[in-house]
Amino acid sequence: MPPRLELDSVSKTYSSEGQPVPVLHSVSLALQPATITALLGRSGCGKTTLLNLAGAMDFPTSGDVRIDGRSTSALSEAELTGLRRNRIGFVFQFFQLLPTLTAVENIELPLLLSGAKNPRQTALERLDWVGLPEKASSLPYQLSGGQMQRVAIARALVHSPDLLIADEPTGNLDTASGDQVLSLIRESASRYGATVLMATHSVEAAAIAGARVRMRDGRIESIERA
Repeated sequence: MPPRLELDSVSKTYSSEGQPVPVLHSVSLALQPATITALLGRSGCGKTTLLNLAGAMDFPTSGDVRIDGRSTSALSEAELTGLRRNRIGFVFQFFQLLPTLTAVENIELPLLLSGAKNPRQTALERLDWVGLPEKASSLPYQLSGGQMQRVAIARALVHSPDLLIADEPTGNLDTASGDQVLSLIRESASRYGATVLMATHSVEAAAIAGARVRMRDGRIESIERA
């Protein structure tokens, strides 16, 4: 089976006060469908930059990022918008729920933006899947951190994306809530077939991954497979 996501000799350099700041150096990685890959390493080693490139939120200075064989750098703005809305889900450390929308409205929003049919019913089904059907009309401030992250996962998976990008998904959660979130991430691969790429400092989070990619100074230091 061909990889769902490929990073081929990817490098990224930013500019700061007119000076080049290299962040990633010739990173190559291939991820299959329905697998979980954890990115490990100290803060500043390039994990978040790699996630942004993998999710087509940014583009490499050199090298190529391909999703199902198609280079993200070759896509038009309209194609990139469609890719992010329909094929990629994002989960962030700080949840990024819209504070004026209820839980079900937050989950429903990606479907409304993409013009999907029956968005409310699908959103309610995902909310039930994460075990929070009774919180449909709750606003984010009425939810615990673990509940907010479960809503965020439901939102990320509401359109059954091919690729799930997770940046420190358990970073702000207690152990019990973190375990619930990790269970959902594991199920996103097994049940929905998502290719999961997750940056984490958590040993528990890394343990659910089939591959653990350790990064150092913008390079891949080692890859350990379960």
